[in-house]
Parts: sequence; structure tokens; C-alpha cells
Amino acid sequence: MSIVKLSNSKVFSCGAEQTLLEAARAQGILLEHGCRTGRCGICKAKVVTGTTSVLLDEGSLSQDERDREIILTCCRAAVTDVELDIEDLSELAGFSVKTLPCRIDGLQMLSEDVLDVTLRLPPNSSLQYLPGQYVDIIKGSVRRSYSVANAPRDDGKITMQIRRVANGEMSRYWFDEAKENDLLRLEGALGTFFLRQESARHLIFLATGTGIAPIKAILQQLASSKGLGSYENIHLYWGGRCERDMYWVPDFPGLNLNYVQVLSRSASSTGRMGYVQDAVIDSGIALEAAVVYACGSEKMIESARETLIASGLEPKRFHSDAFVSSN
Repeated sequence: MSIVKLSNSKVFSCGAEQTLLEAARAQGILLEHGCRTGRCGICKAKVVTGTTSVLLDEGSLSQDERDREIILTCCRAAVTDVELDIEDLSELAGFSVKTLPCRIDGLQMLSEDVLDVTLRLPPNSSLQYLPGQYVDIIKGSVRRSYSVANAPRDDGKITMQIRRVANGEMSRYWFDEAKENDLLRLEGALGTFFLRQESARHLIFLATGTGIAPIKAILQQLASSKGLGSYENIHLYWGGRCERDMYWVPDFPGLNLNYVQVLSRSASSTGRMGYVQDAVIDSGIALEAAVVYACGSEKMIESARETLIASGLEPKRFHSDAFVSSN
């Protein structure tokens, strides 16, 4: 077993056949992550000292990142003692991942290809999560990940926004077969996309498609809570292809929210045409005084990260959750 040390002096042990991410999690240390398959790139870490080995393909890393000793903790194991330039997420200390039965409580079409699903848990059961996190829904041998679209409710119910995927096995169930009271299993909460305890002049949310779901949950949290950081301005840029993709209108009068709708394939009657990351640049927001939370396609996340950091955003103030597709 090798010893892994983080930049905040936390340590854990890791075997040669266990990923750094899973080894840390097994010992109560949570590292930033998303898909856990090497595709989203959220679990990047710089190796300061030591040697690691590849267990899964690190396809989301560029050659420049590889040259700079950047790795994915969900894909690598420790060969020797290792020091990583990352910190753990103390905000999630004490949160445990549970597998629970759940039933469909409601189904509602939000648009031509997006379904809102409400799930209820058994009496005396509850899911502990932070707005922004996701859950895995399990039906038989099929497992898919979905962001929770609401902040915690008194009744314990959770909602999800599910997009139709052509020829998708789980998508076929949701859109053609699912009915109220169906019994499923839920595992969660998962992921590290949540509002950090930090302050900035500008709090910026970027979303494409159903990437709006976890951001909706965070906005609900902001609207109902205090002590979540200090922000002078809150901005939401939500992108879709055309007007019919925009199935939700934010309504949080207490937040003084600046909402911009961005369409990529047709002109917007209420917003602008193009891409969300470009809309932020065009707005003239002082990115050196901003923190960004982005959720949506892998392409948007990577482009937004590169564009905004090149324009002054501090790299550690870009938080993301990249959606990776599954059939």
C-alpha cells in the first residue's frame, strides 16, 4: 500500500489496483469528481511527487496536461508514495452514500424531449445531499445518473429532469413505460457539484440543456438560505438550440438574478444567439472577481473553462459537472 498526501496535509493509503478516488472515499476523504469514468475531467490533479499507474483511459486529458503531470484520480492508482496538489472537500464530510428503494410519485413532460420525474422515498428514509449533486437510478441491471433538480424538501421527495436519448435503454423506460408507483432503486448522493463557501462580486451559473437541473436546485438553496457566501450579483446563462428547448423560467425575486437565455441555432426573442461562455465574455463581467458553476455538455464545459480562465477567471473558481451520455 502506498501513502497519498494532499496539499492540505490529509493522507490516505492506496493499493495498486484501486483508483486514488475510490481509495480516498473508502477512508472518508472525498475528492472532487464527476462521472468516475475518465470522461468528464473534473477529478484532475497534479502529481507533485511520486509515481502512479493508469487503470482507466484518461481520454479527457490533453497532451499538455499529461506533460504537466496532470492525472485523473478516477483513473489512476498509486505505485509509490504520492503527493497531489488538491484538497479534499470538507463540506461533504459525514455524508454517506446510500442505496434506497424509491417509487415514482409523478411524471410530467416539460418539453418535447424532457421529462420531469418526482421520486418519493419510503417512510423514515431520507436522502442527505447538497443541491447540485446527483443520484444513480437503478432499474434491474441498468444504472443511469441524474442530477437532483430541487433543494431538499420537507416531504423528502426529489425531482429529476430527464432528456430523451435516441435508442437509450433507460430512456425507453422513462418515456414509454414508466408509470406512477413504479419501484426503482436510488444510490446517492453522488458528485461534488455544489455551492462552495466562498465569496465573490459575481456568482455566474452556466447551463446547457438539462444541465439547468442542478443549478435550479442551487438557486432554490440560495433563495431560501443565508450564510452561503457573499455575492453582489448573480448571473444565469442558460443555453439551448431553440426556443422550444427552454422549458423553465427562473423566478427568484429575492436573488436579484440576471437571467440570459442563449440559443445556438435560432434567434432568441428574449436573450441572445450563440454560446453561453461567449455571452459571459460579451457581458463585460469582471471575471477576476467572479466564481463560475457550469453544468451541461462536455464540449461546453471544456470550452467555457478555457475561455473564461483565459479572460481572467481564477482556475480554482471554475466548478463544473459535465454530462456524459449513455445508451
